[in-house]
Amino acid sequence: MVEYKIDKTDRRILQMLEENARTSVKDIAEANFMSSPAVANRIRRMESTNLIKNYYADIDYSAMGYVVKAFINLEVKPEDKSEFYPFIEKIPNVVQCDCITGDYSMLIQASYKRPEELDHLVNELQKFGRTKTEIAFSTPIEHRPIPVHETEDDEDDEKKAR
Repeated sequence: MVEYKIDKTDRRILQMLEENARTSVKDIAEANFMSSPAVANRIRRMESTNLIKNYYADIDYSAMGYVVKAFINLEVKPEDKSEFYPFIEKIPNVVQCDCITGDYSMLIQASYKRPEELDHLVNELQKFGRTKTEIAFSTPIEHRPIPVHETEDDEDDEKKAR
């Protein structure tokens, strides 16, 4: 992966895309006092270096009946991870799987329409190790962007450019 050093302008572009990935290049350019081709070029560069990895629609899955949101802690032995990763990747209801520290090695987020479907997943996971499952009652804070703040390096780069 190629390292891409972002500057103040890139941060503003990223912030706008995080807030709304459908913001037009024209609108981003106007907000940043740039030309559309210059903004498009910066976005392409950030995509090609995987700084921008994907664009998503924020879907309310509960409106489609996926009302059981679960977080499953799973203890997987290091030697079993090569079998576990392909297994978990194939389960469409798994929203996210993180390798974590602590008593468990994996944290899995999954959504289902019925508790019985979740029970089936947990039973399948137990072949890899012990589990602990927690079900969310509500989500007071949905996925939200992290503010892309300027760093001291940005300020130094800006001073050098003057």
